[in-house]
Order: sequence, then structure tokens, then C-alpha cells
Amino acid sequence: MKIIVVSKRHGSTRSFTLGGWTRALLSACMVGIPVGAVTLAVSQHLSSNSSDILTAESTEAWEETLVEQQSQVERAKQDSERKLAALTLRVAELQARLVRLDALGERLTTMAKLDTGEFDFGRSPARGGPEQDIDETTYAAPDFQEALEQLGAQIEDRQQQLDTLEALLAKRKLQNDVFLAGRPIKKGWMSSRYGRRSDPFTGRIAWHAGVDFAGKEGSDIIAVASGVVTWSGERYGYGQMVEVNHGNGFSTRYAHCKENLVKVGDVIKKGQVVALMGSSGRSTGPHVHFEVYKNGRTVDPATYIHRASR
Repeated sequence: MKIIVVSKRHGSTRSFTLGGWTRALLSACMVGIPVGAVTLAVSQHLSSNSSDILTAESTEAWEETLVEQQSQVERAKQDSERKLAALTLRVAELQARLVRLDALGERLTTMAKLDTGEFDFGRSPARGGPEQDIDETTYAAPDFQEALEQLGAQIEDRQQQLDTLEALLAKRKLQNDVFLAGRPIKKGWMSSRYGRRSDPFTGRIAWHAGVDFAGKEGSDIIAVASGVVTWSGERYGYGQMVEVNHGNGFSTRYAHCKENLVKVGDVIKKGQVVALMGSSGRSTGPHVHFEVYKNGRTVDPATYIHRASR
């Protein structure tokens, strides 16, 4: 590219020849000048508009918006804290109920006479099995609050079941306790049966309303069932006697005692020692005269002596 320069003062001319790089630089300058002018004009226009936008009213509006957003964040924070406190309280309540269930379970284990370690409420249940992957694309984690409510419902259901089981076991234990069975002595032998016999003092035929167990003087006399003591003292023909009411129309008598160990009104348990064997009253030697009454009438004690305890 060749450029000719004409001098206005002297009328002379000079020519220049431009290479490739020079021509490119000159072209860029010729294009860049108008582009720069346009960019500068646009910047000045935007600056003037920005000064128009950031007025006092717009600044106040922005500040109000920020204050409202901060208020919303604070409300959300307080709401989250309340929910967290409620969840913490709910978890504590469930933990307390689990502690009560453990205590109830331990009591039921004792009442049911399970072997030691057969069912231990103090330890986590044993679990296991091969691990299998699940499809995470279709699995959705349960809502935490909903999971807690389901757990609470399960605990409530289990507690009702255990309460019912406890009541049944207590009723069964009570029935077993008042169930007449066994001998009124720990050591000794049956020396006279129920029914007709020769009277040991007169030799005449007489009715014997109980059974006699002979043994060592001072040995234990035990209750054959739980009940309430209705007599404890001397009675004509019986000497020192203990009478126990077992409910359901049943009562028992333990006579010719050396010493009574219970008093009227005492609640006694099955197998409890109520007196010591002696020979008080109309007796020929140390023994216990044992009678069983059903609905106010004597029955053969052998029926209850030989039946197995429940």
C-alpha cells in the first residue's frame, strides 16, 4: 500500500509505502476510533441513568426490603428453634416411656419365672442378616416428625400389651397363691386320716374332721395357700389354733400348735410359717391337726394335699 503526502505550503509531495503489519494497524485504528466513541457515549448515558435510579426513594425501598428479609430470617430462626425444642421434648418423653417399658419388662420376666438371660430388657435385641442394596432412586426417607409419631404409637401399643400381660400374670399368680395344695408341714408323716376312726382317748368310734401329721415338737407349720388370718389363739379341743380364710369359700385350720406366729388380720403368703408344732389341747403328742373347710363344711384334706401346685 502506497500513501502520497502533498505539502500545502511548498507544494511538494512525498510518498510512503506501507507493509502488511502497518496496513493492519492503521485499519484497526480507523475502526476503533468510532467504536470507542460510541462506547464512551453509552457509558456516560448509563452513568446518568444510574444517578437517576439511586434516588432517595429507591434507597429507602431497598432498605425496607432488607429489613423485611431480616425479619423473615429471624422468624424462620425462631420457628426452627421452637420446632427443635418440641422435638427434643418429644424424644425425651419417648426415652422416659422406654425406661418404664424396660422396668415393666423386667418385672414381667421375674413374674413369668424366665431363666436368667432368656429375655434381657437391659440389652439391645440381637439382630443380623445379609445386607442387600435398595433402589435409592425410588426410596424416600420418612419425615422425622412422622417417624417420631409412629414410634410413639408403637410404644403406646407395646405398653398396653405389657400392662395387659402383667395383669394376667398377676391374676394367675394370685390364683396360684390361693390354690390349696400341698402339706401343712415340711417334715413329718400322716398319723391319722379324715373320717371315722377310734377316738385315741375313749376308744369309741368317732368322726375325725381333719388329718393329723406327726413330727418333731417345734417344727414348722406352713400355710397351704395365701389368705387372711381369722383366728389365732386357744380353742376348745384344738389347743392353740390358727385359722386362715383363703377366699372363694375356702378356709384351713392348723391346731395343737406349740406357738402361733401370726395374729388375726395378718395377710399371709403360701408356704409361710404360721405356727410351730406342739401338743396343746386334746392331743397325745406333737402333731398338727389340719382341717379344710369349703363353704362352711369340712372336706377331706387329702384331696388338696396330693394335688399338684399350679
